Parts: sequence; C-alpha cells; structure tokens
Amino acid sequence: MPSRPITTAAGAESGTADPHWLLRRGQLLAAAIRVMQRTGYHEMSMQALADEAQVSVGLAYRYFRSKEEVLLAAILDILDALRADLPTAAAGAGSAPERLCAAFAAYVRVIDRYRQSVLLTYRESATLSRGGRDRIKELEIATAAPLMHVVSEGIALGEFADCDVELAVYNMILIAHGWALKHWLLARTRTVEQYIHQQCRSILRSLDCADLAAADRVLSAGGSW
Repeated sequence: MPSRPITTAAGAESGTADPHWLLRRGQLLAAAIRVMQRTGYHEMSMQALADEAQVSVGLAYRYFRSKEEVLLAAILDILDALRADLPTAAAGAGSAPERLCAAFAAYVRVIDRYRQSVLLTYRESATLSRGGRDRIKELEIATAAPLMHVVSEGIALGEFADCDVELAVYNMILIAHGWALKHWLLARTRTVEQYIHQQCRSILRSLDCADLAAADRVLSAGGSW
C-alpha cells in the first residue's frame, strides 16, 4: 500500500519519513492524546501539548500546524493501520469463514493498539472541519472494503446466508470498536484474543455459517491465514 503523504508544518510532503521523524511524531501524538483525555479537545493548546511532551512549542509546530491537525493525525493513524493490515488478512488462503475471522481479528488488534485514539475519535471527531470529517468517512469506507468482499464471496459460495452485506459488515466494525469503548468492562474477564474468538463465532452464527470451527482454526494459528 502506498503510504499516505506526510505533511510537515512547513508544508513539505514526502511518501516516507526518517525513523527519528516518525518517533518524535509518535511521541507528540501520544502526548496530545493524554492532554485531550484530561482536558478535552477545545481546552488543549499547542503549548499544553509541548509541555506534556517536554519539548518546545516551536518544535511541536514543526510537526503539526494546529491542534486540529493533531486530532486528525491521531484518527488517520488508526485508519492507516487498518488499511495496512486488513487486505492481507482478507486475501489469505482458506475458506471465506476463515478469511473473515482473520480479517476481523486483524481489525480488533488494530483497535486494541489504538484504544485511546479510538475513544478520542468517538468523543472529538465532530469538532473537525468538514474537510477533515469527509476524509475520515472516505477512509472508513475504504477500510470496510476487505470485509465486504469476503462476506460477498462467502454468500456467492454458499458459505454464508444471503444478507445485507453493508449492514453485516458495519455490525462487525461496531463490535470491533466495542473492545475500545467498553474495554474497562470487557477486559476484566477476557483478553483481546478471547474477545476476538468469542465474537468470531458469534459473527459466523449471525451469517448462518455451518463452519463455526473456522474461528478455532484461525485463532489457534495466531489470527492470520
């Protein structure tokens, strides 16, 4: 997958970035997420971000031109990770049920890695500009495409019952997001891998799939197929 162009505060764009740049950017994003969790997006300032990251405000502006750009970057990082991981999982070998479980597992693992950013997305994304919101919507639709393809293929092969594919896939996405939204509750009694396994079997049942053991095979193989 071609990498999303990276825009610096100076306006330069490149397809890749050096490791130091990426490391510093990640540190600033992590600091921004902590600040926004404490104070909310509207109360966060670039100075507060710099103080949290223990850098100068001038350095913070070298990476992000505004706090909206920081919020958008935090959300886009999630979507970029999904676009990187889901197509490979969905296109692997195996039956449609196996590939659906692998793709769903990949989705939930991304959500688990970016739990705090997911919470921030639900809480603050409405504050973005129209252009920022439209960009997120477009990318969200793109990330759903691998799941859509596998479900449609499974229906065509008779492995899944005929259904509203869009509705079925967005139900899966909401289930994946649920790991972040209700992590405080769900993680008390299960690991993320147990959550994935339980939900994979539930998803296969909802599609009237006879091969519920597909979830067992995929998860025992580490979630990739």
